This record gives sequence, C-alpha cells and structure tokens, in this order.
Amino acid sequence: MKRFRICIFLAALVSHLAGFGQNTGAQSLNLKQCIDIAIKNNLQVKQSEIQMQTNGVQFKQAKDNLLPAINGTLSEGLNYGRSINSSNNGYVDEKNGSGNYGLNASLLLFNGLTLQQAIRANSLSFDASKMDLQQQKDNITLLVITGYLLVLSNRDQLDIARQQAAVDSVQVDRLEIQNRAGAIAPYTLTDLQGQYASDLVNIVNAVNALEISKVSLFNLLNIPYDKDATYEMVPMDANTLQYGGSSDSIFQTALHVIPNIKAVDLRVRSFEKGVAAARGKLYPSLYFGASINSNYSSIATSTIPGSAFPVQTSDYITYNGTDYFVNTQGALSQKISFADQFKNNRYESIGLQLNIPILNYLTTRNNIKQAKINLVNARIMATASRNQLQQMVEQAWQNMIAAYGQYKGYTDQVNAYSQSFKAAEVRFNNGVITSDVYVIAKNNVDRANINLSAARYNYIFRTKILDYYQGRLTW
Repeated sequence: MKRFRICIFLAALVSHLAGFGQNTGAQSLNLKQCIDIAIKNNLQVKQSEIQMQTNGVQFKQAKDNLLPAINGTLSEGLNYGRSINSSNNGYVDEKNGSGNYGLNASLLLFNGLTLQQAIRANSLSFDASKMDLQQQKDNITLLVITGYLLVLSNRDQLDIARQQAAVDSVQVDRLEIQNRAGAIAPYTLTDLQGQYASDLVNIVNAVNALEISKVSLFNLLNIPYDKDATYEMVPMDANTLQYGGSSDSIFQTALHVIPNIKAVDLRVRSFEKGVAAARGKLYPSLYFGASINSNYSSIATSTIPGSAFPVQTSDYITYNGTDYFVNTQGALSQKISFADQFKNNRYESIGLQLNIPILNYLTTRNNIKQAKINLVNARIMATASRNQLQQMVEQAWQNMIAAYGQYKGYTDQVNAYSQSFKAAEVRFNNGVITSDVYVIAKNNVDRANINLSAARYNYIFRTKILDYYQGRLTW
C-alpha cells in the first residue's frame, strides 16, 4: 500500500508541475501569431522569396536588353624601334607613345521580336515564382494549424484526464472512510484505488503528449521553445454543423484559387513565349551603330608659322658640266599638345548592320526543339497538378465526412454514457451496484469524452483544409 501511495504522489506531482508551468505571466500565443511567426522563419519560404527575387532580376534584365549598348574604349601604348607614327602614318625609328580613345553605341532595331517575347516569358516566370511563394506560405500555414489544434486538443485531453481523476479521488476518499468503518467490502475500495491510479497515469500520458505537441509547434515556428507559453482557444461552434457544398464544386473553385495551379499555368504560358523567342533567332538582326573616336601620338609635331628658312642639302644636280647643290625650305616645329590632338583627330561614324543567320552549328533550331520540349513538359506538369489537386480535394472531402460522422457518433455516445454513468454513480453511492459495474460505467463515459474531444478538433482541421481549397481560410 505504501508503494501504491508513492506512485500516486509522483503522478500527481507531475500533473501539478505541468499545470504550474502555465502561469499568468507567460507569453500568450494565438493561431494567427503562430502562422505569422512560422512564415517569417520558415526556410522553404525564405528560399522561395530568394527564387522570386532572382526571377525578378531576370525579368528586369529582359526589359533592359531593349536599351542601347554604350561602351567606352581607351588604350595607351609605348613603342620601341621601327614603328608607324600615328600622326602621319610614316615610319619612325624612335621610342614613342600613342593612345586611342573611343565611345561606341549600338541599338538593336529588329531580331524577330526575340527580346519582346523574352520579356513576356520572364514576366510570366516572375509571376509564377510569386505563386510558388504563396504556395509555400499556405503549406506552412496548414502545418501550423494542424500543430496548433493538436496542442489545444492535447490540452483538452489533459483537462479531461484531470477531471476524471478528480471524480475518482472523491470516491476513493469516501470509500476509505466507509472501509475504516467496515461498511464495505475491501475489494470495493481497491477497485476504485486501481481506477484512480489509472487516472493518474492517464494524466502523466496527457502531460507528455501536450509537451511533445508544444515542442513540435515551436519547431514549426523555428524559434526557441517556451515551455511557459499559453495558447488562446480557437473559436468553435458548440453545435457543429456538417460542411456544405460538394467535392466537385470545391475542386472547381480550387482551380482558380490554389497558387500551385496558377503557377503551373503561368509556366506553360512562359514556355510558350520561350518557343516564340527561340524562333525569333531565325530572322535577321538589324543594328544601328554610332561611334566617336580620337587618337594621340607623343612624337606628333606641327610647323611654327613664319619660321621658314633655306636649307642646303647634300643633293645636287649637274648643268652644263657644273654641279649645283639643291636647297630646300626649312621651318621650325613644335610638339602638338594632347588636348589639340584629341580635338583635331576626332572622327565620328554612324551606320546600320544587318546580321543574317545562315548556319551556326544548327544552334538556333536545336534551341527551338529544346524550347518545345520544355513546353510539353510544362503542360504535362499542369495536367498532373490538376489531377493531383482533384484527388486531394476528394480525399479531404471524404476525411471531412468521416470526421463529421465520428464527431456526431461520439456526441451521441457521450450523451448516452453520461446518462448511464449518472445512474450508476447514484446506485453505487447507495450501495445498489458493485464497484466493478461502476468502474465500467465510468470508463465508458471517460473514453467517450476523450474521443469526442479529439473528434471535434479533427473535424475542425478537416473543414480548414476545405476552406483552404476554396480560398477562404481564416483563423
């Protein structure tokens, strides 16, 4: 008997500590807060956001490809030995420096509308990534709803277990008094003591289930576990009604609201534009170009005006037997400054360039084939996604029907067993029936209450799934 009392004490202590953890100063969470926290911290959601940003950059680049290309060039060099003087194109045999400078621009005028189709394809791909992000948010939302409802369900299970133990505790205290007075058979007390011990074990199990479900919920939230956190109740209609509509109508609605379906449809359209963009490469490309250039030479010189003078050369001519030296005109020169050369050597050009694709390793045609393959695959994925959605909606509908049937069945069972237990309790207190009959009646109503609580939360979750498929998920 002493060991029995110790077991009861330990079980009651665990139950007390679990209840003590829920203090009034603890953080209070509701379902919407949990969903917001989970979406903010979820890894898959963050990865989808990054992918969406990547597709956004690609879309912007596709639009920027319509802008002209402008490039500047600058080159400086130092020549040794025999080289060409860039100022007069003559050969020189001395060290000299040179520079070339230019600004070039080109604008694509036409290439089979490839760029325009690429913009549309990237725009649709960007929109599809937005739907992927929303789908990830919806997925984590459903997981959090499941985890949150499980916490509430386990909390109710713990409350029920404590209530059951409280009822048996009163009976044990009453029977102990009667047993000491010799008014009952000893087995009557031990039957109830065994039932009470079972109640305490149920409390321990309920505490464990509650703590595990809370840890699992915090795992979804991706934040440190707070054992003292409290959870607000989800509003529930006491007179729960069967879900309206039909699986077919829900599926038709889901086709227009589920992000995953929108995403696959957008990708089909994107790949259609991809095929058109690939075909555009078969057409000629027309470019407009313009440039402005200049150059510089370190040995470029110019004649100083008014500095002309005669210069006798070593060359001569013979006339009537007499040699005459040839004179030439000489002049002083000076180096031309960088600024003057840059200004004087400037030249501009404009022009059109037409590129006609003839044979480029059949790259364009193979790209078209690959684009068509991608389109076929996207259409297959779209069909498969619709089939999968239809099956998921049908399964969710059947699960809701079963959950509602269980809820109604357990409701009737609780009502029936409650009446039976009330009668059995009165008869047991008056000594009309034995303890084993009382224990059976109490176990029946206890199991019915536990099952009803679980069925209620299960039905709520099943209706939330159907609400999601219709785009009206609330919390």
